[in-house]
Amino acid sequence: MKALKVFTEALRYLKEDALKFISENAGGKQFIASDFTWVVTVPAIWDPSAKQFMREAATQAGIITTGKENKLVIALEPEAASVWCKKLPADGFKTENNSEVTFEQASGTQYIVVDCGGGTIDITVHEVLEGGALKELHKASGNDFGGQTVDKKFKEFLREIFSDSLWDAYEKEHPGELQKMMYDISVLKENDDDVEISCPYNLGEMAKEKQKMEKFFESVRGVSWNQGAIRISKEKVRSFFADSLNGITKSLREILKKGFTIKYILLLGGYAQSLILRQHITNQFGDQCKVLCPSHPQEAIMKGAVMFGRNPALVASRISAFTYGVSLSDRFDESKHRADKRYTNKEGEWCDGIFCVLVKENEEVGWDKTSEHSFTPVERDQTAVIFAFYRTERKIQGLMYVDEWGVEKIGSIILESPDTARGMNREIKLQIKFGATEMTATAIDVDSGSTVNTELDFMAKSMRSIRNNVWQK
Repeated sequence: MKALKVFTEALRYLKEDALKFISENAGGKQFIASDFTWVVTVPAIWDPSAKQFMREAATQAGIITTGKENKLVIALEPEAASVWCKKLPADGFKTENNSEVTFEQASGTQYIVVDCGGGTIDITVHEVLEGGALKELHKASGNDFGGQTVDKKFKEFLREIFSDSLWDAYEKEHPGELQKMMYDISVLKENDDDVEISCPYNLGEMAKEKQKMEKFFESVRGVSWNQGAIRISKEKVRSFFADSLNGITKSLREILKKGFTIKYILLLGGYAQSLILRQHITNQFGDQCKVLCPSHPQEAIMKGAVMFGRNPALVASRISAFTYGVSLSDRFDESKHRADKRYTNKEGEWCDGIFCVLVKENEEVGWDKTSEHSFTPVERDQTAVIFAFYRTERKIQGLMYVDEWGVEKIGSIILESPDTARGMNREIKLQIKFGATEMTATAIDVDSGSTVNTELDFMAKSMRSIRNNVWQK
């Protein structure tokens, strides 16, 4: 099935369940989706196309309608968690060495938030500002070494015990039973102890057809058969965490090398309920900063997201993860332009595809700050303008064209410019917000008043190259 369909139906179910619950508890008053602002959370390390995908799924699920797009707020998960932790009482956290540690939040305090989810480990670095708002210090980073990495190791081990052929047949014939078993494993991995998993009925029946149950366990280390249960030793369970913990440790070391004065590491998300994870991070970094975890780490993101939805200014600024630019033309100059970029129209010779920087990587951008740029058409009778947007992680020194290595196209917008009376002297304004959780662009044709407001289209199927048709005098 298409991912968009699956996400849409999941969101539709949640929407309808929420509306039903609210109506049942509101003294008979009926509500519809558009009565509310909805918040959907996404990992901060997801790229803009994934955020747009979630917005599209929410639209198809009937959560928002055309013209009411502002009724959906996209919140970044580690930010939401950070916002919630700021609200908790100073003693609302647990530590692994049972020391009395409080979370101080004086202005200037710097801390790392590690959102430990099932799929992703999402890391952000915040500083508390005067007045309590947060400022991002380092662009969102992380990896895909979340809790499911550990679940996958459990599953690989079970396959090793029962053989490839039996396990393949079991996965195919009893997916629901396997799903239940994997859920039980995800709960059991919260403790640092031997693990006992009840052997599901159908797996047991299929195994017994092959040989006696005990026989499966004779040649595999770290596991035993114990009266209907699969018992896995504590040491074996710990080994399932190794890849995930190494990935998280590596990401955190990178940040701690950057010269911030980090006072705390906050562990949040469902996977942070794992004692093995919390102990590992404390052992690795406890001598540099205090490692804290709120009492209900899996709830922090949801509760913080509600607060963020009501007040997006809680995160005052962010760090741009990329250098973003727009493709422009310029008057051709053979002393500085590549010959293959030359093209001619009735206004003369032009150089195509010049990378014009809008915001630089690691630049601090205010959540509500709009950057404005002015352009003009390259032909006097041109009636539409195309802005094609690009991004790169390259150093911009020496970068000139949008077709160079390391530059990727991320979207485009088209603006109608019907009033051609002033020819090439028309002003086209481009206003972009980079600091919110979603990038938005507004293009304005000053003469005609034509305006296009858009969240940049990062999902366009045909990212074919279009000759840009604006320049900056």
